[in-house]
Amino acid sequence: MSKKLDETFRDTIGTIDEEGNRKFIFPKKPSGKFYEYRKWVSYFLLIILIVNPFIKVNGNQFMMFNVLERRFNIFGFPFWPQDFYLFVVFMIVGVVFVILFTVIFGRIFCGWICPQTIFLEMVFRRIEFWIEGDRGAQIRLEKQEWNAEKIRKKTIKWSVFLVISFFIANIFLAYLIGSDDLIKMIEEGPENHVSTLISLFIFTGVFYFIFAWFREQVCIIACPYGRLQGVLLDDKSINVAYDFVRGEKEVGRAKFNKQEDRAASGKGDCIDCKQCVHVCPTGIDIRNGTQLECVNCTACIDECDTIMEGVGLPKGLIRYASEDEIEKNAKFKFTARMKGYSAVLFILVGILIGLLFLRTDVEAVILRLPGQLFQHKGDNISNIYTFKIINKTNNDFNDIHFKLVGIKGNLNVVGEQDLKVPKQGMKSGTLFIEINQYLLENDKTKLKIDVYEGDKKIETSQTNFLSPRSFD
Repeated sequence: MSKKLDETFRDTIGTIDEEGNRKFIFPKKPSGKFYEYRKWVSYFLLIILIVNPFIKVNGNQFMMFNVLERRFNIFGFPFWPQDFYLFVVFMIVGVVFVILFTVIFGRIFCGWICPQTIFLEMVFRRIEFWIEGDRGAQIRLEKQEWNAEKIRKKTIKWSVFLVISFFIANIFLAYLIGSDDLIKMIEEGPENHVSTLISLFIFTGVFYFIFAWFREQVCIIACPYGRLQGVLLDDKSINVAYDFVRGEKEVGRAKFNKQEDRAASGKGDCIDCKQCVHVCPTGIDIRNGTQLECVNCTACIDECDTIMEGVGLPKGLIRYASEDEIEKNAKFKFTARMKGYSAVLFILVGILIGLLFLRTDVEAVILRLPGQLFQHKGDNISNIYTFKIINKTNNDFNDIHFKLVGIKGNLNVVGEQDLKVPKQGMKSGTLFIEINQYLLENDKTKLKIDVYEGDKKIETSQTNFLSPRSFD
């Protein structure tokens, strides 16, 4: 890195002034090739984000994260509390994939895929440009006194922001409690669901606070992934980067003068127009190298390419590149570190697929009642059990009954005999098992119990049967 870059390298966060106060960012409205790509990607992802909770696959909501009931749907597959290990493995796979993606492509996820960035830059920021104007107009509006124009523009903007925040809160709630329950609550009216309405207002307030005021501070301060990238990135990771070799050369940056031979003077291609700084949504100067605030949104690439084209210099002064490519002109290589992460990801995906294939649609758990010993009933020994049958399918189960396997005995369910388990539901109860003491070879016998729906076996469960040590 050049001497000039070393001298000008900042040591403070771009959104904090010298006194430690918040410095609000007024970025220039971006335009260019990458911005157009980002718009289409963002609109596509916004549609997916909005319609996801209303899509059904085999009767299951496509994506749902019901934390209160510990029920999750991922790509239409329901996960119950008993499947929590699958959910954990799925999350680990996601984390490893993001780590591998970051090691190779830097923080591109933040600028192109993250819902926070998409909503802020492609929804709220665009509305702000539409109401208040571009960077210069926003700065002037912020500095002027509270006259009729400022009150009108700010009121319209804040009102629109509040409506959109309320809409996002409803979508968020659909992910948490399920779209069917949300629609039912809307139809029945808020007076019948006060607690849900309060939660909705809280979510609305949180989203409004984030997108109207906190904004880029989420990426800089709150997001753990932003902190993680500092550990994952190296000089071989591809990032939005400034070509300091070409931009600085021997003399360094200098304003453009069409009368001079810039190459002969030793001046770099950077004309120090600062447009890359003005367009940055996190307020950084990309020329200072990779920084924790950079979300790889490519706005600086588009702006710099436009300037380079205007002054007749080659594009790509700011581009997707690794530090090795810029400084050493080295081509991208799939390093041992990347191969290691890929191997771990491949193994985890294999484990996840195997576990998904082993997962059953019905789960039966039969356990001895804690604290209860066996009972003598003549020549029979009796044990009491609790059972739980979980139906993960979208079909109701009727006429559920149990059968002992491999040993003769009596199995009696307490209370309701015609057991029914509703779709996506659970049934629990108590049962007794009696076995002739002379059929028992030791004090703890392994029992296998088949669960039937009518004549169809749907699950098998195992449990222990306690009895005396001897039968003298």
